[in-house]
Amino acid sequence: MPSIPPPAGARPPVKLAHFVIRTPLYDETVRWYQTVLAAEVVFASPMLSFLTFDDEHHRIGVVNLPRLEPAPRFAAGIDHVAFTFATLEDLLHTYRRLKDEGIVPYWCINHGPTTSLYYRDPNGVQVELQIDNFPSTADLDEWMRSGAFKSNPIGVEFDPDVLAQRFDAGDPLTELIQQGSAPRAS
Repeated sequence: MPSIPPPAGARPPVKLAHFVIRTPLYDETVRWYQTVLAAEVVFASPMLSFLTFDDEHHRIGVVNLPRLEPAPRFAAGIDHVAFTFATLEDLLHTYRRLKDEGIVPYWCINHGPTTSLYYRDPNGVQVELQIDNFPSTADLDEWMRSGAFKSNPIGVEFDPDVLAQRFDAGDPLTELIQQGSAPRAS
């Protein structure tokens, strides 16, 4: 597929502000995002909650619709939402904290550009928690153009417990972020 340049004179947004979830599982959904993202509820009513985890007034909205039908799993719509952590240490700390709460990822994969843990919220919304594996956009662009991504555009699954053990042992970050660094036990 050819690259399509942006329209002449276009002005792109400066950031992604927030997303909103409609749900019949209102309380469970608010608690899940509080737990997973360490989010603070900045507004709550019986109908609507706003949560944030940084200096934005809200990053997540949750709308209470008790009679809402669940969406079919493979219906058209957004596939997932991703959140980037500053360091591998932060990502692994979050993994362990959530595991202690009984929240475990259903898929752990090193995509190449990112090391990612995928979770499902109470509504089945897929949430990716990730770190960037490249120190700069230029380094990532070089890797993407090298053919490595084309040969495996999905990535390599990993065991987060193995990755955490290697991190705790002091293995170099340059090794830990490589695909195949934490293989699943066979």
